[in-house]
Amino acid sequence: MKTIAVINMKGGCAKTTTTVNMAHILAKDYGKKVLVIDNDKQGNLSKACGVWSYEKPSIADILTGEQGIESVTQETNTERLKAIPANMHLLTANLMVIKDEERQQATILAEELEKVKGEYDYCIIDCPPDINISVINALVAADEVIIPIKIDGYAFDGMDELEEQINNAKQLNPKLKLRGCLVTMFYNRDVCRQGEEWLQNQRYPVFKTHIRRTEKADEVTFTNESLMEYSPRSGAARDYKAFVREYLEV
Repeated sequence: MKTIAVINMKGGCAKTTTTVNMAHILAKDYGKKVLVIDNDKQGNLSKACGVWSYEKPSIADILTGEQGIESVTQETNTERLKAIPANMHLLTANLMVIKDEERQQATILAEELEKVKGEYDYCIIDCPPDINISVINALVAADEVIIPIKIDGYAFDGMDELEEQINNAKQLNPKLKLRGCLVTMFYNRDVCRQGEEWLQNQRYPVFKTHIRRTEKADEVTFTNESLMEYSPRSGAARDYKAFVREYLEV
């Protein structure tokens, strides 16, 4: 099983959209068994997968040791795609883990994923725009990091800090690597073209594919679907297919 952390210190750059569509394409188009983990207390990935709830266990219960990974994992409406949900309980769970000095705080998720590594081809973790103990757990558990980036005046804020956190996580997880930055919400204007060009000239690896901006990405938040289901012919949906193809070929 390959584990991918989708992360950026900045909000609104399509982390959840990237996670859910990448997972859907891997499951539907490539026949892969995929587990997605919502690691953000807002629960947007959980809602997109139709598993958001306060009644059932969540990632918070894994972190606090109250539940094992198999009892928290839920079926989704997409064949071969399962999900671990999140909700606001994750906020309390982060505080509880920090206070629990008797446990190895940073390896909880890695140890749980080890139990199911034979059941999935891919695990994709949707992380919040923050660095907390659950995000550190994601980095320690991951093989690769993908950073979605929306090109604007604040696009590259936090990149140095994120790179530092990735390097820190390598002390416990030497296999971790930055797979690449993915330009999202792209539109054909000078600012986007120049920003993408600048990024490609930095030390960070960048995927050749970029994801075009589309109103469908906003509309889909009301339907709890992926773009692949809601608008498979949209430019962004086609771009995500191209991105996954590029990801698998590299």
